[in-house]
Amino acid sequence: MSVNLQKGQKVNLSKENAGLSKICVGLGWDEAKKEKKGFLNTLFGSVSGDADIDCDASAILLKNDKMVSDRDLVFFRNLNHHSGAIKHMGDNLTGAGDGDDEQIIVDLKKIPNGYNKIVFVVNIYQAAQRSQQFGMIKNAFIRLVDANNNTEICRYNLSEDYTGMTAMIFGEVYLHNGEWKFNAVGNGTKDNSIQALCERFK
Repeated sequence: MSVNLQKGQKVNLSKENAGLSKICVGLGWDEAKKEKKGFLNTLFGSVSGDADIDCDASAILLKNDKMVSDRDLVFFRNLNHHSGAIKHMGDNLTGAGDGDDEQIIVDLKKIPNGYNKIVFVVNIYQAAQRSQQFGMIKNAFIRLVDANNNTEICRYNLSEDYTGMTAMIFGEVYLHNGEWKFNAVGNGTKDNSIQALCERFK
């Protein structure tokens, strides 16, 4: 039975799901309805434009809570971690449709020794250039699924107002006393690129 989490809540993945070895991390969001353009906007073009909001999900692997190599970023330009432990299933350019917009597969047994945390983040591609931010996004969530039987373990719906934020730390899977746990983080940032977001963990 899936657990619905609130911001800051943690769940013990190992204890609650015996034999858990591989998880699918699903991230989803919808674009809020665009405001109708007035006459002047129609004439001169809207400030934010009509471009779809392209949210990119990424996984950042940490050693002792620090990102020690650029190779530990798994995102749309690097879909597979060199260890084989993390696999990004590909980029969704619009967030349209129901269910997960992007998925990241984590093989817990393949995570190399020394790594203790995987942070799952989402940033808006070219947010500043397109005048886009998370106030234009709704129904954002992160969920964890047991990849071996397709059973949802937990879900965290991000319900706060993230107006002005251009990136989001959705949640993290971390190792504590030999057990894997999940933390529903839900922190917005104003980083304008995945590279800037990664700097927070260095």
